[in-house]
Order: sequence, then C-alpha cells, then structure tokens
Amino acid sequence: MSDSETAPSAGPQAASAMPQDAPALPAEARKIASGYAFTGPALDLGALLWDGRCHAGAPVRVPLSVLGRHGLVAGATGTGKTKTLQLIAEQLSARGVPVFLADIKGDLSGIARPGQRSDRVRERSGEVGQAWAPAGFPAEFLALGGLGHGVPVRATVTSFGPVLLAKALQLNRTQEQSLGLIFHYADTKGLELIDLKDLRAVVAFLTSDEGRAELGDIGGLSRATAGVILRSLTAFEAQGMADFFGEPEFDTADLLRTAEDGRGVVSVLELPAVQEKPLLFSTFLMWLLADLFHDLPEIGDADKPKLVFFFDEAHLLFHGASRAFLDSITQTVRLIRSKGVGVFFVTQTPKDVPGDVLAQLGNRVQHALRAFTPDDDKALRATVQTFPRSAYDLGELLTGLGTGEAVVTVLGESGAPTPVAATRLRAPESLMGPVDAAELDRAVRASVLHDRYAQAVDRESAYERLSAARPQEPAREPEPTARRAPRAPRAAEEEPSLVEQVVHSPMFRSLARSVGTQLGREITRSLFGTARRRR
Repeated sequence: MSDSETAPSAGPQAASAMPQDAPALPAEARKIASGYAFTGPALDLGALLWDGRCHAGAPVRVPLSVLGRHGLVAGATGTGKTKTLQLIAEQLSARGVPVFLADIKGDLSGIARPGQRSDRVRERSGEVGQAWAPAGFPAEFLALGGLGHGVPVRATVTSFGPVLLAKALQLNRTQEQSLGLIFHYADTKGLELIDLKDLRAVVAFLTSDEGRAELGDIGGLSRATAGVILRSLTAFEAQGMADFFGEPEFDTADLLRTAEDGRGVVSVLELPAVQEKPLLFSTFLMWLLADLFHDLPEIGDADKPKLVFFFDEAHLLFHGASRAFLDSITQTVRLIRSKGVGVFFVTQTPKDVPGDVLAQLGNRVQHALRAFTPDDDKALRATVQTFPRSAYDLGELLTGLGTGEAVVTVLGESGAPTPVAATRLRAPESLMGPVDAAELDRAVRASVLHDRYAQAVDRESAYERLSAARPQEPAREPEPTARRAPRAPRAAEEEPSLVEQVVHSPMFRSLARSVGTQLGREITRSLFGTARRRR
C-alpha cells in the first residue's frame, strides 16, 4: 500500500481540517469525546468525526492496559486495515511492548524504516492533530520454513500436535481422533516426531503386522484411516510443506524481546511466499499462539501487555474448523489474556469470527463495508448488530467511511466499553509500503536469530529408529482393505464408532496427559494438543 491509504476521501464523513475557530462540539459529540479522555497511558488512534467534520481537539484513544483484552480490526479490502495494524504496532513498540505481525501481502516490512513526508501525510496529520515525524522501529523478519525473506520458523511435528496438524491436513473428526492416538503412541514410546517422515514411519508401523497390536488396548488404527492420513501427508509434502516441520524449532520466547533502547521488537512474519497455502499459515499462527499459552506464566491484569499478536486473514482459521478446534481457539483466547498476551483478529467482517470468540474481543476498529450484493447487505446488518447502541446511523456510516476512517469502540480504563466513535485515523510514521528484497535479506543475515535458526538439522528420530528396527521393510502406505461394500453406511475413510468412544474415555484422556517417555523427555500438551519439551 502507498501513502494514499491515509488520504481523506469524499464519503459522508469526509471533511477538511477543522479551523481554529471551529464551533464547539454539540452535546452528543462531547459525550462521545469524553469517553476517550483517559488518565493513564494510551495509544492515539485518530480524531472524532461528527457531522461531516474531523475534530482534532477530540482525540480517539485506547488505553495501553486494555490491549491485552484482545480486539478486532475489520473492513472491506482496500479500506486501510493494514495501515491500522501498522499504526497500532508502532505505538506499542514505542511503549516497550513487543508485537507480532503476520504480513500476508508483504507490505508491512516498511515498519523498520522511517516514513516519507508527502502532501497527503501532511494533510492527514493536520486534520487529526498529529505531530507527525518519520520513525523506524526495531523489527525482526521471519519466514515459515525459510520460504521467503526471513529467519526460518519451524516446528517439530510433536510440538505442532494432532489437532492443528489435522486442521492443516483437512482431516475429518474421526481421522483427527486417530491421529491423536498415533501421537499418544509416539509420546509413550519415546519416538520423536521431528518432521513429516517421522510421522509417516509411525503410521506405517502401526498398521504393519508387527505394529498393529500396539494400539489394540485403546482402539487400534484401521488401514483405511491410516491410508487417508498417509495420502494427506503425501499431498502436503508435494505442496512443499515439508520444510515447515523440523529443527531447530522456533522458540516463541524470541517474540517477547525488546531492543536496547527499550522499544518492543516488532516480529514480522513474511507470508507472501505462502499466500496460496492459507490453511497452513493460519494453523501455524495458531501454533505460535498455543505455544505462547503453554510456556508463559500467569500474570493477571497488567499495566501493559507482554505481547500483542495480530492474526491477519482470521477467517481462514475458522473456515471448515471442527467443533473441537473452535472450542480450543475459544479457550486459548479466553485464557491467554491472563498471561499478558493480547490477540487482534484481522478480517473483513465480524461474522467471520465465531460468536464465542467475538464476545472476547473488547477493542474494535471497524473500517468501511461495501453493500453491493444481498450477501454484503446481510453482512452489514450483522456487523451493525455487534456494536453497542450509538449516536450514529451505523448502517449508513459504515458504507460511507473513506479509506483510513473507521468506527471505533474500545474498553475504557474501568473495563466498560467506550461510546462508538467515527474516527479519522492517524498516519503511520514508518514507511507505508515494503522495503526491497535485498534490504530484507541484509536485515535477516544481521539478525541475532539467524545463526540459531538458519541451518536445518536432521537428527535421529522416529524414522531412523523404526528403519533400524525394520531394515528390510521401509515405511510405506498400507494397502486398503481388500473387501469393502461399495456403499457403506459410513465413509470409507472413517473408523468404527469404537474409536470415538475410546478417545473420549477417561482412560485415554489420562494417558494423553501422561508426562515422560522411555527417552526420559517430559511432554505436556496444551489445549490444541501442542507439546514441547520443558525448557
């Protein structure tokens, strides 16, 4: 995006800068403005829009202390959501709060460089009463599996866990439950699942003649389900996904760093190289969040968050998700607040986010919506219903906002929602656009994380151990069952109902919570089934 993101537009709320002798705000507008007059540290979002005028003397702000209460940034394509992320990230960094940004389109890398003065920036800053000055912020560039420009971010298969991996592989509920059995077996036998070939080897072993009895006491693994899992893994690898799983595994504690001058480090996960694999990057982002939840101590309410995590293209995470997966997301978002992590979901409309999750998002920045089709109109009406009652006609307002304008409501210092405020947003002070690839590569090589994560490592794990035990029979996909009715009542890939009964039984849940393996490694699993060694 360019500096034109911040230019005012000719919507119903558009107006020129307020002159010094502008009339005082009417009573309703004063009431709105008073809702944003906080006494403690706060981030400046912009200035109040009322009756076609931008009032620089009525700033719209969000208290720093409530940014751990999560939030939503929504709006149609091209309305300025990305610049809103950049604006909030800059101010968080300046306040010493680390930030994580998922850069889907590749245009957030400019946060590391000072912005450029322009007529549009001067016009916008004058309208909202902003003392704009160019500034760059400490940034770390990451890339999934090293695909693209960034320090490689990898996860072991064990750490990723069965629930998130099942989502990435698009397995159904029964297959997900069977995958959970496989992970449990690997945990108890000390078979390290580092990369995808380790998982393939364990699945093949458990359906072989010598391995089939291993899961007999807790339901077993059918050849049909194993075949589906292995075929999904093969397709997954064929799309180039194997590089994302392995070692050295990324330590999410590295997202919590501050620079020498005390500013929070902005970790930018560069994702343009995997834009065509949205399911993968959405589940990987959830892994990062689940791993943070697993490792961080409880701190309760704090003066400022330890990290604010921006989850872009959030609708991809929820699309097609199982009930168990959605329950895990809801629980993680609910509980991670007490660990000092704020989560902002970024998507087009609030209806992209399940109601149980949306109810936990206390801070809202809603950019313009378009109503060109009946579905658009339905989404608009649903969005209006998610806001508190306001002094605006929100249906008309949301379709008339210009680029860089939004409807805002946040949690005040007392925890109560602020009045809904139409807002013209400030201009980011860093570069509003990407830096070139050569500059990104130089920044990556200079990173303190580069030497730690750049070189992949392939140590002995489940594949090597099982191959050594069975040198004459390499891991392969099992043959499907020879005789099967062409129209079975259940899908061919599904297990008998016994598996569901076993997975939900107290015995299995107890086994899944077991700690320790034959190798002496200590494993615990979070709400998503993610796990790693205790550090």
